[in-house]
Amino acid sequence: MVIRPWSENDRPFLRTLYLHARREAWPWLDGSVWQLEDFDEATKDEQIWVAEEDGHRLGFASVWVNDNFLHNLFVAPEHKGRGVGHALLEKVQSEFSSTGALKCLVKNKRAVAFYQRHGWHIEARGEGPDGEYFLMHLVV
Repeated sequence: MVIRPWSENDRPFLRTLYLHARREAWPWLDGSVWQLEDFDEATKDEQIWVAEEDGHRLGFASVWVNDNFLHNLFVAPEHKGRGVGHALLEKVQSEFSSTGALKCLVKNKRAVAFYQRHGWHIEARGEGPDGEYFLMHLVV
């Protein structure tokens, strides 16, 4: 598996992945209004990393570089449990220049546990348009 910077050729796949992975990860939200183009807005001006193996894209992560803020990390549902998220997270963390941050929906218990297993700590709680979230930090 390689983790590489994204290219424009990745956009169609990543749009589809972003749409379907959110529906799978957040079943309590109304995903009927989500569109493929949501990916474009959700990753605007972010650094995007793509996990790929044997020419197949497996997942992606996007980061607001100036803030060391992990904004998105999604793995195609059929590739979960294969270390894709771990590899993406390690790449992102290796690029941080100081403390990393992310927001994770409280109801997304699988993701919260994933980040905690990788050294992230809950610093605060907040409320956003998709519900209650944890603000998590990773000290590098």
